[in-house]
Amino acid sequence: MRVLVVKDEESLAEAIGAGLRRDAVTAETARDGREALAKLRLGGYDVLVLDRDLPGLHGDEVCRQVIGQRLLTRVLMLTSPGTVHHRPDALGLGADDYLTKPFTHEELLARVLALGRRPRPAPAPVIAHAGVTVDTARGLAARDGRPLALSHTELGVLEVLLRARGAVVSGDDLIEEVWEEHTSYRTNAVRVTLGTLRAKLGDPPLIETVPGAGFRMTGGPDGGDGTDG
Repeated sequence: MRVLVVKDEESLAEAIGAGLRRDAVTAETARDGREALAKLRLGGYDVLVLDRDLPGLHGDEVCRQVIGQRLLTRVLMLTSPGTVHHRPDALGLGADDYLTKPFTHEELLARVLALGRRPRPAPAPVIAHAGVTVDTARGLAARDGRPLALSHTELGVLEVLLRARGAVVSGDDLIEEVWEEHTSYRTNAVRVTLGTLRAKLGDPPLIETVPGAGFRMTGGPDGGDGTDG
């Protein structure tokens, strides 16, 4: 099970994450809502432990975007003790469960495990953005209706970038998501693959390099994920 803990107090977020890891749960952290959404767009998280009282992008808005963008994770909202009458709002926003602060590790773990056991809906088989489509079920890609002859790795990189919906994806994240075996970024595996992928996608360019950060898709969206039907 993979969990993302979102809390602006880094020490508390790390403490929660460390506690989950002691119980064999893979836990990562994010310090604000924007960082959390960027991580969630890469996929792979079973449960989101979300502090409602986040500065900047409030936890309620993060939850709305998770649901609206169909990011396929269960949401456990952490609420303050003085907001009892607002707790039903968390469920109304689409959160799957809520937990009032302060809470014990045992209670948090029980809620996380319960949510993790719930089946998640399958992601849409076809992803579309700026004229590029990837049929994940059949392993096919096209741009403006023109089939693209992509390798397995190129297709994986394109899928990750499309699912990020314009968010920056680091080289390390691409390696973790696409390459089956550990690959050092210094081997230029990501850059070589992106070079061939860019060539096959053609003009105008759709993959932007963000210096010091990673890569992202540019161009206007086609309305998000779609399906064959």
